Amino acid sequence: MVAALLALACARALAAGAADAPAVLATAAALFALYAAGPSLPRIRTSTRAAALWLGAVALLWTVLLALTPDGIWLAFPLFFVQMHLLPLRAALPAVAATTVIAIAGFGWHTHTLSVGTVVGPVLGAAVAVAVVLGYEALYRESEARRRLIEELTAARSDLAAAEHAAGVLAERERLAREIHDTLAQGLSSIQLLLRAAERALPERPGPALGHIRQARTAAVDNLAEARRFVRALSPPDLEAGSLPAALERLCATTARTSGLAVHWHLSGIPTELPTPHEVALLRIAQSALANTVQHAAADRVELTLSYMDTEVALDVVDDGAGFVPSRLPAPGSPAASGTGFGLAAMRARARALHGTLAVESAPGEGTAIAVTLPCPAAPATPEAAS
Repeated sequence: MVAALLALACARALAAGAADAPAVLATAAALFALYAAGPSLPRIRTSTRAAALWLGAVALLWTVLLALTPDGIWLAFPLFFVQMHLLPLRAALPAVAATTVIAIAGFGWHTHTLSVGTVVGPVLGAAVAVAVVLGYEALYRESEARRRLIEELTAARSDLAAAEHAAGVLAERERLAREIHDTLAQGLSSIQLLLRAAERALPERPGPALGHIRQARTAAVDNLAEARRFVRALSPPDLEAGSLPAALERLCATTARTSGLAVHWHLSGIPTELPTPHEVALLRIAQSALANTVQHAAADRVELTLSYMDTEVALDVVDDGAGFVPSRLPAPGSPAASGTGFGLAAMRARARALHGTLAVESAPGEGTAIAVTLPCPAAPATPEAAS
C-alpha cells in the first residue's frame, strides 16, 4: 500500500508538471527506502525505543512529502496501522492522533481551507485503523488462549492415557498374582506334600508311596491346565466341566484325599446361575481358604458351605484349627510376612472387585471362619420367566 500510494503521488506530481516534482520524487524515494528497510531491522520488532526512532524518521520524511504535495495525505492511513502495530497502546494512540492532526493541517495548508470532509476523512481513517488493530489483537489473544487450552487438554489427555495404562498394568499384575497364588502356588504345595509323604513311605511301603506319586502327577497335570487357562483369562477347568456347586464338591473331595483332612461340603438354598466372574471368584476363594487350612491351621475338620439367597450368594469356610489374631497378620510383601499373608489379601481383592464383602473371624485355639458374600445380579426378564 505504501509503495502504491508513493507511486501515485509521484505520478500526479509529474503529470501536473509541478516545479517541485523532482523534490517529490526524491522525498518519495527516500521515504520508500527507509520504510522498506524497517522489516530487515530486527530491533524494531523487539525494542520500543528502536521502533519509535524508526517511526519518527518515517513520519519526518512523510511530513516533508506532505509539505511538497497534498497527495501525501493518503500515506497517513498505512502509517496508522504501523504505529498501532509497533508501539504500545499508550504511545500508539498519541502517535495516531498526531499523525491525524499533521495530515489535516498539511492538506488544509495546500488547499488554504478547512472543510468538514478535510477533517472527517483523516479522523475516520484513524478511527478505522485503531478499531481494526484492536479487534485483531483481541482475536489474537483469544486464539492464543485457545491454543494454550488445546495444549493443556492434549497434555491432560496424554497424562490420563498414561495413568489408565499404568492402572491396567497394575490390575493385570494383581490378577496374575491372585491366579498364581490360588492355583499354581497351592498346587505346588499339594505336590510337595504328596511327594514328602511318598518319601516317608519308601522303601518300606511302596504301595502307598506309589499312590502319593500318582496323586502328585495328577495335581501337576491339573495345575498345568490351570496355568494355560488363566494366562488366556479363561474360566477354571472345574467350572467348564460343570456348575459351581459341583466344582466346590470336587474341590472338597480332592483336598480331603490329598491332605487327609476331613472336609465336609454343604449346599444351602436353590442353586441359580451366576455370572462367570462370580463363580470364578468363589471357587478361587474356596481354593485359597482350604489351602491355608491345610498349610497353616493344623485342623482336623473343615466345613465349606455355599448358600444361595434371594439377592446374595455366600461362601463360608470354617475349620477347627489353631486359629490366629487377624489384626496381627503381617501385610503381604513385608519382611515379617516371609512369603505368606497374600491369601487373605487376594480373597478380599476378589470380593471387593465384585462389590462383595469378606469377613474373617479367628482367635488362637478357636479355629478360623471365613465368610464371603457377593451380590447376585438381577437376571434378565424373559417371556419364559414371566410365565
